[in-house]
Amino acid sequence: MRSFRDLSLRPRRWPAALALALALPLAGCATESGGRESGSPDPAPSASSTSPTGATPSAALGVRGQLRADGHTRRYLLHRPAAADDGRRPLVIAFHGRGADAAEMREKTRLEKAAGARGMLVAYPEGLDNGWGAGTQATERRPDPDLDVRFTEALIKHLVRTERADPERVYVAGFSNGGSMALRMAAQRPGLLAGAASVSGQLPAGAAAVEPTGPVPVMVVYGADDPVRPLAGWPSPPPDPEEPILPSLSARDSAEAFAAGGAGEPVTEDRKGYDRTVWRLREDPDASDASDASDASDASGDGREATVELLVVDDAGHTWPGSSITPPKGFGPTSKALNATDTILDFFAAA
Repeated sequence: MRSFRDLSLRPRRWPAALALALALPLAGCATESGGRESGSPDPAPSASSTSPTGATPSAALGVRGQLRADGHTRRYLLHRPAAADDGRRPLVIAFHGRGADAAEMREKTRLEKAAGARGMLVAYPEGLDNGWGAGTQATERRPDPDLDVRFTEALIKHLVRTERADPERVYVAGFSNGGSMALRMAAQRPGLLAGAASVSGQLPAGAAAVEPTGPVPVMVVYGADDPVRPLAGWPSPPPDPEEPILPSLSARDSAEAFAAGGAGEPVTEDRKGYDRTVWRLREDPDASDASDASDASDASGDGREATVELLVVDDAGHTWPGSSITPPKGFGPTSKALNATDTILDFFAAA
């Protein structure tokens, strides 16, 4: 991996193609009744406006939207903060777990409630076949392993345009397979994101490996007793008749990959109910370019020190800590010692 010095510490800049797309009008729209379609990629992703599921856009169930990308009609659930001003608003993209959907992710995390109090938009996208292409290897079900990366880029672009999302404050979070998807976005599109968080999700390894390509604050939250995908990783998962289960790094190695080359020694502290390990992202101390140093006095770009963090939660399984939802049988217990939703949003606010 390149050194941290080689990875730009200046403020995030969107890729030229995406920045140009933001300046262009929408290429078209998809109807709410349109199902998922196959075919050649669209010349440019197109998006529809959201349509309410309740009486008003501020209804508790939020609004459902969809956009057209790569020949597929993709859907998402959007929550707007109750008290919205005319300025740009932070955006959280929340990926559900494998076999779940946007509504289940909303119910599990209640991100929209805590985020709304912070003036943040929350979008819960729907994965194709209720899952995400979190790895880089093509499979029979996911022959284009980059499809969900491009979809996420299109969704961000759409919400920046239609919902006044702040392109400098876009965050991703996810659970399980969705957590791995959040880590993939952080690894491969760090310039789009101000931070990422994964709960019970690790970086894919082996033939599907994902490697970080730039600096971005990342938090990994993991149950110490996860019986579904062990804390130590899963280098050789068993075969699955429907969709291959990806091998993965350990939770610690997943976090450490984002700190490699540009962070000091990690510091671990015991908290009530969990251990917290922190890597502080910093510029190469041997760098001699004064102008670069003045532009990049810290990894966050605004005077705050960016971090990579690993939270290992005691007596917790493959679950979202603090959730009130009973997990499926065999997923292990849900810890109440940590509220993952508030913890992640606080991390994003400080990123």
